[in-house]
Amino acid sequence: MHIHTSLIAATAALACASALPAKAELPTKRFLPASLAATIAQTAYEACTKQGYHVSVHVVGEEGQDIVALRGDGSSPHTFENSQRKAYTARTFRTSSGEFAQRVKNDPATSAVHLAGVIAAQGALPIKIGEDVIGAVGVSGAPGGDKDEACAKAGIDKVADELK
Repeated sequence: MHIHTSLIAATAALACASALPAKAELPTKRFLPASLAATIAQTAYEACTKQGYHVSVHVVGEEGQDIVALRGDGSSPHTFENSQRKAYTARTFRTSSGEFAQRVKNDPATSAVHLAGVIAAQGALPIKIGEDVIGAVGVSGAPGGDKDEACAKAGIDKVADELK
């Protein structure tokens, strides 16, 4: 009796295994390579320094992880953390950190503003391939979030052809 039960179990396992494809197709995933992130960060930094702004820049990947962090010469100490939080916010909500800040202004009870690493401040943009968000760039230190965001945009614009 014991052999018969084992034989049935083995036959069932073999039947299930043969129903699986011989070669599984793994999904392909686009990501932000470090070299591209470095170009975005450096270009954003240079766009701001050419205007006399002392900024810090962060580029985060798809999961919000830091890829490039640049603390600019002469930038205030808070700009390093602030640029990271702006980038993380833009990545998390898949929109500019300025749009997120506007949502919070319109609805101060927005609970998302209390999430760790999130900040309601303009200065970061998501990095996209089509509609897929693969990261974000955040800038802090220019006199106004609109100027930070313009530098972030310059960084993304530099690599726009590679993000298609």
